[in-house]
Order: sequence, then structure tokens, then C-alpha cells
Amino acid sequence: MTNPFPHDKTLTNDLLDWTRDRIAKIPNTQYGAKPADELEKCFGHAITPSGVGGTESLRIFTDEIIPTVRSQSSATNVAYVPAYPSPAALAFDAALGSSGIFGGTWEAGSGAIHAENQALAWLASCAGFPETAGGVFVSGGTVGNLSALHAARHKWRANNTSDKRLAVLASTEAHSSIKAVLDVMDVELIKMPVDDNGEMILDALSDVDTSNVFAIVANAGATNSGAVDDISALADFSQKHGIWLHLDGAYGLAALACPENRKTFTGIERADSFIVDPHKWLFAPYDVCALVYRDPQIAASAHAQHAVYLDPIRKDNWNPTDYAMHLSRRARGMPLWFSLATYGTDAYAQAIKMTIDAAQAIADWIDDQEYLELSVRSKLSVAVFRPKNMTDDEIDFWAETHRDNGTLLCMPTSWQGRKHLRICLVNPMTDVDQITTLFASLKGKP
Repeated sequence: MTNPFPHDKTLTNDLLDWTRDRIAKIPNTQYGAKPADELEKCFGHAITPSGVGGTESLRIFTDEIIPTVRSQSSATNVAYVPAYPSPAALAFDAALGSSGIFGGTWEAGSGAIHAENQALAWLASCAGFPETAGGVFVSGGTVGNLSALHAARHKWRANNTSDKRLAVLASTEAHSSIKAVLDVMDVELIKMPVDDNGEMILDALSDVDTSNVFAIVANAGATNSGAVDDISALADFSQKHGIWLHLDGAYGLAALACPENRKTFTGIERADSFIVDPHKWLFAPYDVCALVYRDPQIAASAHAQHAVYLDPIRKDNWNPTDYAMHLSRRARGMPLWFSLATYGTDAYAQAIKMTIDAAQAIADWIDDQEYLELSVRSKLSVAVFRPKNMTDDEIDFWAETHRDNGTLLCMPTSWQGRKHLRICLVNPMTDVDQITTLFASLKGKP
């Protein structure tokens, strides 16, 4: 019998050589997007009945595809929420992909699931959750938020009824995924106002009719402003009204890895669930979100799927399929586990501290410049600022020019109705002097 997929040892070696080189080197910051029609001209011939062969396929990847993808890990990428996966996490991710582990059920991937659970237990302990807490790694914050809020609604419905459309409270600084998730769930989003720091105004809660509200989403490091809501006060409110408290910490909760930052999230130990994306600021590769529940049994009762072909799966084991909106899954939390095991949690604490210190130093520099207005200085690694002598169009041109020539990725955002620039640091190797030297060109017109 002829195998339709023969093993090419030379191709495997070539792929591993490229991977080894890629991990060791900083990607070219001048790489960037190309139009689809141009890409089609370059490798539109790739998918054919007989294929183009491994050598040509690898050439297409290295010579045509890689130069069109922007590096997320460069020290001069301070836009959106970048990434800085550790070398160990990157190398392990390559090994994980070749291992073919199914991470959905204990019987198929027990060792891998146990390793993932160790990483989740560390995150839970950083948050002060009980040892009985647990969760699962999903693809990203959107799926994590969806899964947590589905569990919240499931619990609410078990004890409450309402003739009105159900609702969730969140601030105007909530991530876009919250609105998207609630649209999917057919749930109303009640938006709460924020103060000048982007934190939810608590007094506004007194005007809310909570009879149909089953959850409140608190920011634990808002994407745009880095804001952290008053978690203790929101925990009091949630407890009083029987509402699930979920923390969206996709970016910000990574700061828990550094013990001195945990006071920023005082009250998190009282939350019902939280998410944090290790591919953002916990030095893991894409794509992974840690979803942690105080009481994972509530999640299992909401998410476990039932079918005759699933009956043989033992329910007395920890099956990650039961804790989120998914069934098939890779053991995507293992690169984080491997990186933690390789370097230790102290290295993570150091890296987080280095990043926050760098962000605060850049914010200090911005605040000292007469031609720059520092509008938001977060407690984490986000700062929002505006050049005083530049128009909106000039700000756009400045950002696009630096983006296109690869010197810096720092893109505009909006804050309180005005165009600003924003930095978000996750790379502990960010050079403050390098960034501020580039920002000096924002002086604009005299």
C-alpha cells in the first residue's frame, strides 16, 4: 500500500533549520502587507492536483509569505497589543504542532491537560482564587468572554426569570469583543460611563435596574487606556445583586505575574471568572487565552456537550471540552507551561516589571515635553498622548510613515473624541531612549 503522504526527511530538516533560525533572529520590521492580487501573482500556482512539491512550498512560505507579515515581537512595535513570545515557547510550539495531541478529553491527552492545568492553577493562585478553581485555554479573548458569560447566564437562569431581555453591564471602555459576544447571545449591553482615566464611574450603577442583569464585566487593563476598574467595589455590587462578576484581563491581568502589581487588581479574588491572553503579555505564541472560573462546575453544567458518540468519554476526569464553547482543541496552553517551567515564575515577574518600568519612563518623558499632551497614564504599560502642534492628518501621516519604513509601529486611537497616539508595551527589551528619540519627531510645526 502506497502512502499518499510520503515523509520527506530533507524537507523536514529544511523546515526545522528555518524554524531554528527564525527563533534566534529578530524578524525584519520592514515586512508588511501586500495587495491580494500581488500575492496571487507570486504564489497563485500553489494549489494544484499534483502539488508543487515541498521545496517549492517552503520557498513560497519563506520568500513570498513571510515578507508580507508584520512582526508582532519587535521592540519598536508599541501599537495595539503586540507580543513577545519567549524562545522556549516558540520552540516548544513547533514541537507541539508535530505531536498531534488532542487536548479535548483526558483519555486522549491526560499529560498535556495536566500540564495546562498547572499553568491555569498558577494563574488562579496569582488571582487569589481557591485551589478548586479551574478552567481551560481557548483561542482568544472573544471566545473566553463568550464562554464565561454563557456560564454566567446559565447560572442566573437556574435561579431567576425575567420577561425582559437579559442584560450585561460593562463600561464604555470595554473591549469590542464584549459587544460582539452579547450580540451573539442576544443580550443587551448596558454601557456605564468612565472617568478621565477610563475607569467605570461607580455612582452611575445606582441608577441601573438589575432585575434582568446577570453579569457585570470589569476591565482589568482596558485595551485602549489600560484602565483597571475598581474590582472590590464591583464585587460588592455583584454580591448585593446576585450578579456574576467577570474580569476581562486579556491584556492587563498578565501583570499579576509580578507580585508587586497585584494590589492594582485588589478584589479579583472575589470574581467569578477572568480571562488573560498569554499571547499578549505572558510571552506565549498565538493563539491562546486562559479562562479561569472560581467554580468550574458551573461552567461544566453550561458547556458540556451530549451525544451518543460522546457517551464513552468518562465524566469523572477533567475534560477541557466541558469548560468553554468548543469541542475539538489543541493543547494550546502548553507553550505557556513550557516557558514557565523553563524560565521560572521569577523570570516572568522580572519581565513584567521591566515592561511596566519602561512604559512609565516613556510616559514621564512624554509628560516633560511641551509639545506633547499626556492624556492617560495607566498603572500598567499603556499611555495615551497627543502632539499639540500636529493636525489629525499629520498624526496619521507620521504614524503611517514610520509603520511603512519599519522604524516604529505606533498607531493613532481616539480618546475623549480627539485623535491621539497610544503605546502599549509588552516587550521587556524595549529601549526607552530608542522610542523617545523617535517621538521627538512629533514636535511638528514651530
